[in-house]
Amino acid sequence: MSDFSIGVDLGGTNLRIAAVSSDGQLLEKITLSTKVALGPNHVITEMCDAIQRLSGKYEETGKFLGAGIGVPGIIDMQTGMLRKSANLPGFEDYPVRAEIERRLRARVVLENDANVAALGEQWLGAARGIANVAVVTLGTGIGGGIVIGGKIWHGMNGMAGEFGHVTVEPEGPPCGCGNRGCAERYASASAIVRMAQEAIASGEAPSFAQAASSDAEFGAKSIYNLAIQGDEPARRIFRTFGRYLGILLADLINVLNLDMYVLGGGVANAWDAYAPNMFEELRARSLVYAATAPPQEPVWGQPPSAVRAERSSAAAGSSTSPSLRTQTGARKTVITLALLGSDAGLYGAARAAVMVS
Repeated sequence: MSDFSIGVDLGGTNLRIAAVSSDGQLLEKITLSTKVALGPNHVITEMCDAIQRLSGKYEETGKFLGAGIGVPGIIDMQTGMLRKSANLPGFEDYPVRAEIERRLRARVVLENDANVAALGEQWLGAARGIANVAVVTLGTGIGGGIVIGGKIWHGMNGMAGEFGHVTVEPEGPPCGCGNRGCAERYASASAIVRMAQEAIASGEAPSFAQAASSDAEFGAKSIYNLAIQGDEPARRIFRTFGRYLGILLADLINVLNLDMYVLGGGVANAWDAYAPNMFEELRARSLVYAATAPPQEPVWGQPPSAVRAERSSAAAGSSTSPSLRTQTGARKTVITLALLGSDAGLYGAARAAVMVS
């Protein structure tokens, strides 16, 4: 028999529910569309129906330990209220946790989606066996989560880990948060597209203009493909991306001094295009990193899968692994790629439910 919990990834487009055993085995996963237009009650009802189907199916083999829900947005950790979510219109000030607990009559944990993704990578992914880790997700914006001692660090009211809104350029472009020069204005998918549009407007990148005119889905991936083909304007954008990501990571390393920093999200896969400049900035701007850097960084020409393979064998061990220590026994700061992809949040949400059951 194997006890299990349910992990839920409540996104604005997809609603994913997974049964995960207490030892980390994915038992089953269900994917539904999130029908936000029908209102929060409809979405919560569909979620709870799926949770009940899965829990009923696997209760024959083990005890149901509870459900963890990963939600994009600002959560009141005390009340389980979703205060605001750009991806879930109609959910403002909605009592998500109370409504799910009422329907399931089971313990429910509500967490920010970036936090549970970080916990998933710490439990079963790139940081497996590493107690202290920060996960930085590079997508449309920049998100993240911090795990200390194997537990999510929430800060005062659950808003810790807003890495995308760390200032990296005081007089930089305005950000939707009201600040200027936030990290996600330079080191995210939207930042890559912004820089490409500026290059097109200035006439400096005819290759971008040509690609954009022939590709309706022209975006960060298109620019990465141009970069790896040697296109100089595209390479310049990723050098800028890497520089500012390095500044952000240097700040995090100087403040947090954790064992590992994991880069996830779709844009992280452009590793070979941005990593050289990222590490150059890290060594120049962080005394802590310079003193604790591994003797050799990943080979720049390696694809992301090779970088992952190189690092995951070390991450699957413990903090005493040779890859996390120097020959003299001093601990090193490791920066690596995430391993679990979009399932990180499901595993992390399921883990969060177990940790409070």
